[in-house]
Amino acid sequence: MGHQFAELAFTPTVRALQVSHGSRDSYAPMDTRPDYNHELAEREIEFITNRDSFYMATVSETGWPYIQHRGGPRGLIKILDDKTIGFADYSGNRQYISTGNLSTTNRVALFFMDYANQRRLKMLGTVETLTGKDALILSDPEYPASIERGFLIHVEAFDWNCPQHITPRFTEAEVQAIIAPMLAPTSNEIATLDGEKTTSTHGPEQDPVMSIGPLELIVSGMRQLTPKIRAYEFSSATNEQLPAVTAGAHLRIPIRLKSGELIEREYSITRANSTLYEIAVSLDANSRGGSAGVHGEYQLGTRINAELPINLFPLENSSLPKILIAGGIGITPIRAMADYLEHSGETYTLHYAGSERSEMAYLNELEANTSANLICHVSSEGSRLDVGAVFDSAPQGAVLYICGPESLVTDFQSEARKRNWEPNRIHFEKFS
Repeated sequence: MGHQFAELAFTPTVRALQVSHGSRDSYAPMDTRPDYNHELAEREIEFITNRDSFYMATVSETGWPYIQHRGGPRGLIKILDDKTIGFADYSGNRQYISTGNLSTTNRVALFFMDYANQRRLKMLGTVETLTGKDALILSDPEYPASIERGFLIHVEAFDWNCPQHITPRFTEAEVQAIIAPMLAPTSNEIATLDGEKTTSTHGPEQDPVMSIGPLELIVSGMRQLTPKIRAYEFSSATNEQLPAVTAGAHLRIPIRLKSGELIEREYSITRANSTLYEIAVSLDANSRGGSAGVHGEYQLGTRINAELPINLFPLENSSLPKILIAGGIGITPIRAMADYLEHSGETYTLHYAGSERSEMAYLNELEANTSANLICHVSSEGSRLDVGAVFDSAPQGAVLYICGPESLVTDFQSEARKRNWEPNRIHFEKFS
């Protein structure tokens, strides 16, 4: 059985267009790989139940599609089982277009959007209408609206969509959570002329800009990639174009620790253009304070003066096939390399190893954009990265780029020596 979403959405005409536009090879594996995209797993259930709105498309008797926005309290979509979701249809403008369409054609397409984190889940399903008391199982007693009916959606297929071109947007509650610490009053003791102390409450003093270099940046976006890994987007604080960078480049930024000490750390630039750089920082409980300092101090609007980017792990300009190896947070430079190779049409394979899918940053985006070249190794699923197998399947003359824990890099170096690979065919960046 192939990927159910591909079975339904990739019609002969769509497949022909994929061939003519050069993307068919990327999607062809979906026809043969085991399918799981018709049964909701923990990842989809958590995503859907955290939404407070979605978009639903139906088809009219005249053949015209109709798209409707549905909104309500967070959790308005109920999960009944791994193939059934539902929501209450509250009284609205009483046009009944979606309801009428569903009475003749029960097929729907849904879009669930997470604008803040640039994530999107698309779904195809068939609808069953509930009325009267049966519909009440889908209602929210605290929501001030009258329920007219309920819609059960039997999931036929779903797919995580490409995050490109999703403009980050934030709800009022999300914005309030971000700016509340900035607006909170602070109390400072002030000595009076007679030597007594009084307390003055006022807004926080403006912290000096953390500075280690000439590049003036401002945090213009943040998104939580995994429970521990957060992405930070930087834009020019002076509205100028940012210096061009190549895949593998690093950004050295200042970090203020709780002690007040200012330190510097380098992070791989995972995504870049003329207006933004993105880095991803994993909060490590055993770190010397760098990741904790970024997660604790960097907020939307934070200004810094960083050093100019430098590439310490460059991707060589050659036509040789490339094998990219990423272990855990080592995906950060590798993701930039994969993006470059994907868009340039070069031959490459990406091996991404992690302990749990939920802890693997950028996995959704990579699966959407590099499906033909991505091989995941997830320990919890019994799939471990086999170093020997990577070498066995390497094309003639292939070059390896590895980023991950020191043990991972050492394993590949040892295997390369056993096979008499030239040292210049192994490029690596490791972390302790």
